[in-house]
Amino acid sequence: MLTPPLRRRGSAPRRRPRTTRALTGTVCLLALAGTTLAATPAPAADAAVPPSPVSWRADLSRTGADDVNVRYGSGALRVRDGSVSPASLGRDRGYASAVLDTHHVDRPVNRVSVDLDATVPDAAGVEVDVRGRAADGIWTEWRRAAAGAPAELPRDVVDVQARLTLWNAKGEPTAAVRAVTLTADGDGTAPAESAPATRAAAFSARVYATREGLVGHTTANGHVIQANDHFVALPSRRALSPNGSGQYSVQVCGPARCETAPVWDVGPWNTHDDHWNPSAQREQWKDLPQGLPEAQAAYEDGYNGGRDEFGRQVANPAGIDLADGTFYNVGLNDNGWVTVTYLWTEGGGDTTSFPTWGTDVSVRQQATTTSTRVASLPGPTTVRVRCQVHSQLVNYDGYSNDAWSYLPDYGGYVSNIFIDVADAWLPGVPTC
Repeated sequence: MLTPPLRRRGSAPRRRPRTTRALTGTVCLLALAGTTLAATPAPAADAAVPPSPVSWRADLSRTGADDVNVRYGSGALRVRDGSVSPASLGRDRGYASAVLDTHHVDRPVNRVSVDLDATVPDAAGVEVDVRGRAADGIWTEWRRAAAGAPAELPRDVVDVQARLTLWNAKGEPTAAVRAVTLTADGDGTAPAESAPATRAAAFSARVYATREGLVGHTTANGHVIQANDHFVALPSRRALSPNGSGQYSVQVCGPARCETAPVWDVGPWNTHDDHWNPSAQREQWKDLPQGLPEAQAAYEDGYNGGRDEFGRQVANPAGIDLADGTFYNVGLNDNGWVTVTYLWTEGGGDTTSFPTWGTDVSVRQQATTTSTRVASLPGPTTVRVRCQVHSQLVNYDGYSNDAWSYLPDYGGYVSNIFIDVADAWLPGVPTC
C-alpha cells in the first residue's frame, strides 16, 4: 500500500450547500383555554405514542423534463400520443409517465399508501410507483403502490417521490387521473440507517444481452435514442433512472471490456421482472431464483408456458437490452452472454456508498485530471468507494480538494469534489 502525500496547504474542504431539516417525532398536546380536562392516568414512561401518518396531495398540473408523453388538461393527466410506447418493448400501445415532485416528510417513514381519483377505461391502465430517499441521499428502488396494498420501502426515508404510468390500447380512450393523494407512515420494521452504509460488492449475474438499436425511438424515461448511444434496458420499472440521470446504473462486462451505463428503458420482454432482487422481493415470478430472468426461464425451460407477462412466445432468453454504443463497446457483434452488476443493490462489506452531484463527471484511470478518462457519471447517482488518496489538487466551481476516491465499479478515480458530502476526506473510507 502506498503512503499518500501530505494534504496540500490551502486545499479547503468541499462544502456543497445542502438543505438540512431537523427530524422530530414529538407529539404536541394542545389544551383549549377554559376547558376542564378530566384526569387520566399518565402513560408509562416507556410507552411510545405512534406518530400520525403524513398525507399530501400531488400537483399533477406541473409537468416537467422527467415526464414522458403526458398532457394535463380539464383537470386531469392523460396519455398525449397513443402511438408512443417504450422502445425496447416493441408494443403498439399508448404509454405515458409522470414523475411527481419529491415531498419531504418531517420524520422517517417506510410505507406509502396511494389514493387515486381516476377514470380508467377497460383498455387502459394506471400504475403508481413510489420511492424514498434516506437521510444520506440514497434512493431506494421504485415500489408499486396499489389500492389496499401500500408500498413497503426497504429502509426509512425522509423524502418520498411518486411516479404515474399510464397505458391505453391504440385508438382507445386513455385513463384520466384527476388526483393522487399519498399517505406515509412507519411501521417500525425498516432497518436503522447508518450514513453512509458500508456494503459488499453489488449483485452480479450472467445474463443474455440483445442489441436494442431503434435509433430515433423514445425510451421509457423519455430519452430519444441516438446513434452509438450508451444505456441499457431492464425488464422492470423498479430501476428506471430519470432521463439524463445515472441514479440506477449497471456495469456490463462483455468479451472485450466492461462499461458502466444508466438504465433508461424497460424491457426486453417483460416490465415487472426485477430478476436482480432476491426471490421473495421480486415483483413477479417469485418462484424463480435471484439473477434468472423470466424470459430465460421461459425460453430454456418452458416456464410460464414459454411466454412472457403479455402472453407472447419468448424467442430468446434476453434479460437486458444494450444500446448500440454499449453493445459494441463491450465487444459484442451479435446477441450474447454478458456479466451484469446492478450497482445500486446492497450487501455489506469492503465498499462505502455515497451520492454524487454534477453532470458528465469524469472517472480517471489515475487520480489526476490528465489521466485517461475511463468512464463518466452522466448525472447525480450513487457510487461505491473502496478507498481514497491525496493526489492532484482540483479546483472547480469555487471548491478545492486534493482527495480522490477509487470507484471499483468503474475501475477509476473521481475527485472528492463531486462526492455529495460536506467532508473533503470521506469519513470511514481507508487510504488506497
